[in-house]
Amino acid sequence: MKCLVTGGAGFIGSHLCDSLLAAGHSVVALDSLITGSRENVSHLAGNPHFQFMEHNVVEDLPDSIGPIQAIFHFASPASPPKYQAYPLDTLLANTVGTHKLLMKAKDWGAIFLYASTSEVYGNPLEHPQKETYWGNVNPNGPRSCYDEAKRCGEAWVATYVRNYNLDARIVRIFNTYGPRMDIDDGRVITNFIKQILRQEPLTIYGSGDQTRSFCFVTDLVEGIMALFSHPKMKGEVVNLGTSEEKTVKQIASMLSKIARYKGELVYKPLPEDDPVRRKPDLTKAKKMLGFKPQVALTQGLTKTLSYFKKRT
Repeated sequence: MKCLVTGGAGFIGSHLCDSLLAAGHSVVALDSLITGSRENVSHLAGNPHFQFMEHNVVEDLPDSIGPIQAIFHFASPASPPKYQAYPLDTLLANTVGTHKLLMKAKDWGAIFLYASTSEVYGNPLEHPQKETYWGNVNPNGPRSCYDEAKRCGEAWVATYVRNYNLDARIVRIFNTYGPRMDIDDGRVITNFIKQILRQEPLTIYGSGDQTRSFCFVTDLVEGIMALFSHPKMKGEVVNLGTSEEKTVKQIASMLSKIARYKGELVYKPLPEDDPVRRKPDLTKAKKMLGFKPQVALTQGLTKTLSYFKKRT
């Protein structure tokens, strides 16, 4: 298949490009480079089945791109500091950009896979979070430019499935980590790694007892590929991540042990609307896709730390 990956120079998008090429597909990667990096796809420059174009999905696609058999819409800032720095770009990529790409998918008869997020659940009152949970989201808080944009993007996708019989699927991505993350993206793992490499105290926001479930990027992309490849997932919404729940303090301790770092912890106030608990219910992914993450957290953190050490 000829595949289009928006956000293709981003953290997850670039790994998805790798997997699609490895599976025998050709890939056109688009990225505005607001938060993506050409370096993430530089190793693909000589591949005859790969093409990179700097392009903002809010604008019309160049005519030279089509026709496409599968569209993966991953274009969007994704970490709180980044989407709060670029709130309009985040809103537009997931609303206007999603609509424009859905129109193209309809014209081309393409499969459409939308990268949504666990942020659609907000600060959840249900734990773990099932795909049927509607969420607990502040519609106009500091995170709403991302949370509500993704919810709106899902509504666009669902409308095209119902009204135009489009073969579209939605993946709700939970916390993901690994090589090619932006060390300045403000996420907990990259924050800790940056501070460890600089020999600075580790910053804990809030009590540190808030939880996340961290999935290594290769496991996530394997799940995305399974969702894309399955012939009977039209219109489905699927959580992807890991069910291994850890507190922020536990992550700090694990990274400190791996790095043999003995720095102190510094506590700062918890940002507004920051979720207290986050863990996916993976029943659907396991049953329908056979999804089972393979990379243990200690192993993944070791790989990620090694990646950033080599870059310093």
